[in-house]
Amino acid sequence: MPDTLKAIVLAAGNPILLENMGDRSVVQCVAENALEVAAPEDTWVVVGKHSDQVRMQLGERYRYVEQDEPLGIGDAVRRALTALGNFQGDLLILYGDKPLFRATSIRGLLNRHRLRNADATLFAADGAAADMSLGAYAVRAGAVEQLLNRTSLHVESYQVYDPDEMQGINSADDLAQAELILRKRLYRPRREEEQNLIKFGTGGWRAVIGEGFTMHNVRRLCQALANEITRRGQEKCGVVVGYDRRFLSRQAGEAAAEVFAGNNIFTILLPEPAPTPLVTYATARRKSAYGLVFTASHNPPEWNGLKVFRGDGSLLLDRETRQIEAETNALPPERVIKLDLDLALAAGVVTRHDFTNEYVDAVEALIDLDAIRNAGLKLIVDPMYGVGQLTLGTVLTEARCRVTFIHERHNPLFGGRSPAPDAEALRLLSSTMRDDGYDLGLAMDGDADRIAIVDECGGYVSVNDLLLLLYWYLHEVRGDHGGIVRNLATTHLLDRLAARLGEECYEVPVGFKHVVSAMIEHNAVLGGESSGGLTIRGHILGKDGIFACALVVEMLARTGQRISQLLERVYALTGRLYQAEESLPATPEMRIAIPRRLCEARRDRIASYAVVRTSQEDGIKLYLENDNWALLRFSGTEPVLRLAVEADSPHKANELLAWLRQFVTV
Repeated sequence: MPDTLKAIVLAAGNPILLENMGDRSVVQCVAENALEVAAPEDTWVVVGKHSDQVRMQLGERYRYVEQDEPLGIGDAVRRALTALGNFQGDLLILYGDKPLFRATSIRGLLNRHRLRNADATLFAADGAAADMSLGAYAVRAGAVEQLLNRTSLHVESYQVYDPDEMQGINSADDLAQAELILRKRLYRPRREEEQNLIKFGTGGWRAVIGEGFTMHNVRRLCQALANEITRRGQEKCGVVVGYDRRFLSRQAGEAAAEVFAGNNIFTILLPEPAPTPLVTYATARRKSAYGLVFTASHNPPEWNGLKVFRGDGSLLLDRETRQIEAETNALPPERVIKLDLDLALAAGVVTRHDFTNEYVDAVEALIDLDAIRNAGLKLIVDPMYGVGQLTLGTVLTEARCRVTFIHERHNPLFGGRSPAPDAEALRLLSSTMRDDGYDLGLAMDGDADRIAIVDECGGYVSVNDLLLLLYWYLHEVRGDHGGIVRNLATTHLLDRLAARLGEECYEVPVGFKHVVSAMIEHNAVLGGESSGGLTIRGHILGKDGIFACALVVEMLARTGQRISQLLERVYALTGRLYQAEESLPATPEMRIAIPRRLCEARRDRIASYAVVRTSQEDGIKLYLENDNWALLRFSGTEPVLRLAVEADSPHKANELLAWLRQFVTV
């Protein structure tokens, strides 16, 4: 807004304005609303009895006006107007007990005020007339007395449709309600896009294309990463930039390269779409400062995003992503530095390099190709229109497998569905398996870091069962001893198998960075998660669907058995547990209400089953006897609520799931 605007915050009243509402006090929230449209030096805070505490909370960047006696709003506004001297522009008046106005409502009020050339513009709510008492209004400085005295003026109104914005703070109950409102807003599915914010989840940054995922945000995020590289003095270490087949992924990769080049950071830009594990491998091989892959993994086609890897190939930790988020979201467009790609390529600060052969060699070095060649296996692979065909196809062809690919062409719409390799999405793979007599069906997600398989009968094999098979195979056939790491949503049969093998199973929160961290700490042989990601000791510190597919093929070749036969063999060691799960669209209200309901409920029993312990490390997980459990958690990558259970029988699993589902009903 131009300098013809001053903001006045009325904070001389109720001491509850000093109380915290989440991580900020009430008066801090109101002052931050003023900063949406006015600079701190143009914001005047009227203080009274609690002046020192208000000043301490807000700091000295604001201007302050004293109201010695509590003589009401009119007196407070007049005192501020006197301090403004001969100012003749517009005033934004904000009441200190109304902290919940959205920034867009404040801007809407001022925009209407100026476009309608009004003397004053007031908020209106619920179809009622405009009202000064709603907590904020705009007024020409010269019209303040007429407005306060309610004499004839040109008054406009701006309608507010969210009743939460009208919430005042006058009691402890009001404060508690305001906190709930703020938390609800934090979980709005499009909050980041609306406020142009970048927010990392468990698998990187993801956003809807054209909303949060824009070239502007890509450049700002890369500038923040470039700033961190510069602070560390790692410009010569450089970055590796890759991208998948999604809409705008290539353009985003090129935009990223321009920003890093503009910051004198050596950049390797991959020449074509590539799997995420290939970029992870290249980053670790070159010991780059960062590796970047523009992808939204298994999200629907209207999404895109970015995965950022550290120099060892592992995902950024939470403290690192929080720092990058904060710096990115504070960056204005003029702070982004870039060099046009053609100039950067000519200067050599950006180069193109294909790591396909190096990566394939690294995968093949960990696989028994001779055993596969001697097995004569017939395979069918579904890369789900993603980027896994070239690399996996090369490995399997060199292993002399007979390979058929489906859904291999470039299709940024992924056939009209999410490129997530679940049972529903793999129906064609399953039916073709049954009809054409293949030994194994393999699938990967859009960026090829997750795996799914279909057995010789066309039956979908859960990733939980696949992890069970691979851990048994690595330990008992390959002789790779050590524990296993799983996330808390993954089968406890792994715990049973580890115990039978004399090893440990380690549970971590959802997010592969946690899996990798625990693998390093405990020197585990395998780490995996039920969503399809896995890696082994000695390979990259990230999920690799291509390597995982090759390892499954090796398992069939060396054992000479079918998937169904191997599963029965492992079940003989572990017994059976049965999983049930459900995913539901998550609203902001659900993110607040459901955990609260579950926390308030009696949790020592689920139906007739005793609860041994409860964890709230990631969602709410209830542990029962005999490795049974129930989990409720909100996804870190999508606006989805996930319910998952594991039990001794399908009937019991359904009972546990029904118990969880009762907390979802609004």
